[in-house]
Amino acid sequence: MGKVKRLFQKLTPPVIWDLLVSKAKEEEEIQGLLWEGPYSSWTDASREVTGYDQSGILEKCKESLLKVKNGEAVYERDSVIFDEIQYSWPLLAALQKAALDNDGKLTVLDFGGSLGSSYFQNKAFLSSVKDLSWSIVEQPHFVACGKESFQSEDLRFYQTIEQCLEEHQVNVLLLSSVLAYLEDPFEFFEKILSYNFKYIIIDRTTFTEESESKLMIQTVPEAIYSATYPCWFLSEDRFKSLFSNRYSIIGAFESQCDGPSQVFNGIRVGWRGYFLEAKS
Repeated sequence: MGKVKRLFQKLTPPVIWDLLVSKAKEEEEIQGLLWEGPYSSWTDASREVTGYDQSGILEKCKESLLKVKNGEAVYERDSVIFDEIQYSWPLLAALQKAALDNDGKLTVLDFGGSLGSSYFQNKAFLSSVKDLSWSIVEQPHFVACGKESFQSEDLRFYQTIEQCLEEHQVNVLLLSSVLAYLEDPFEFFEKILSYNFKYIIIDRTTFTEESESKLMIQTVPEAIYSATYPCWFLSEDRFKSLFSNRYSIIGAFESQCDGPSQVFNGIRVGWRGYFLEAKS
């Protein structure tokens, strides 16, 4: 393999070779998420992280998504620009089924949805939905930015679930890459069940087959932005037991954005999703 690489390098113009190496390193860094732990408590982990409320993170997300909104870029995820949309087909199928089951009306509450990443990702495929409403519940500084730069007739921003439900009859709750970053995801999910959403879609969530959830610290690659967070590897069995009496699993799937399962510090973790429907 080394000889082939050296031969390819000799036959490739230096400028092109440098670009290829740079691109490969960038892709490796983007995929190269790192975790340390486990930690005994959220308090202990929080002392060693920078968190998600830094202004630089918001600015990078805003800059990238404005390019998507203005047609200067095709797709954004986690503030990174891509030259083609990487669809989560199970997510899209779930959204379309929810719309079909509700006479063409789709009202989504996207909890932790940034400035509209999932909305813009799936917008083209949802253009035929008769009545589309997409509401994002986020941190106050994201909500302020969203209202100023992204809010539209279809897309709205709120600071709490309750504020959203005062204005919308939501039939789909979307939890994409958010549960694992909450201090107590199981307590939050139990609260969610009290709202009696017809459908719940969970995507890009870190699950482990361990009997107990593991609290880690996640380091985001510099190619995305500089940040560290507490992050849960959620016990999948415990999670499923929370909703088993109230919801049926229409589909369970591997995340199509985050790659195969991996082992960190002896703990196997996979990025998975669920499409849940309330039992009648």
